[in-house]
Amino acid sequence: MIARRTLLAAALSLGLAGPALALPQLGQPAPAFTATDDHGRQVALAQFAGKTVVLEWTNSGCPYVGKHYNSGTMQALQKKERAEGVVWLTVSSSAPGMQGYFTPAAAQKWAAREHWDGTDILLDSAGRIGREYGARNTPHMFVIDKAGKVAYMGGIDDRPYQDPESLKGAKPYVAMALADLRAGRPVAIPTSQPYGCSVKYNSAD
Repeated sequence: MIARRTLLAAALSLGLAGPALALPQLGQPAPAFTATDDHGRQVALAQFAGKTVVLEWTNSGCPYVGKHYNSGTMQALQKKERAEGVVWLTVSSSAPGMQGYFTPAAAQKWAAREHWDGTDILLDSAGRIGREYGARNTPHMFVIDKAGKVAYMGGIDDRPYQDPESLKGAKPYVAMALADLRAGRPVAIPTSQPYGCSVKYNSAD
C-alpha cells in the first residue's frame, strides 16, 4: 500500500494519473504494452510470457545513465542476465526535441557505440509506456517475473550519484532482485527510490 501511494503521488506530480491509468503494483500483473523498436518491429510484453523481463528507462544524454554505461556495468548486467534467459527491454520515452530522443537510426547508433547488450530498444517518444509505468527517472528499473507480475521497481542500485566512483560497494538492487527470482526466493528488496535525470516527456501533454 505504501508503494502504491508513493507511485500515485509521483504520478500526480508528473501529470501521469488519470481515470484510465493503472500504475504498476508489486505482485500484480505488469501493465501490458505494445511498442515499436528501433528496427520498426512491433514488440509486445505479452510475447515474453513465461520469462523474466527487465524494463530499463534510458536517456543517452543523462549523466546518471552515462555512469552505468561508460563504466560498462549496465552492459555487463545485460549480458549476464540475458545469458540466464532474462528479457531486457530498454525504453526511451524522451519526446521529440528533448534530451535523449531517439529516432530509429539514433537508437541503433547509440546501441553500437555503447556496446548495449539488451534484448530490444523500445521507442516510446509519446511517453505512453513511461506514463503507464510511472517512470520518473533515467535509469528507472522494473523487474517482471515469469508469471507476468511486478517483482521489483525503483533504482538500479543505492548510489544516486553521477560519479562512477559511487559504483564501488553499491547495493545492486536489480541484480539482487533477479538473483532472488532465479533462486525461487521472494525478492528481499522489492522497491527502492529511483534516481537519475527526469524522464523527458512532452511537457505539452
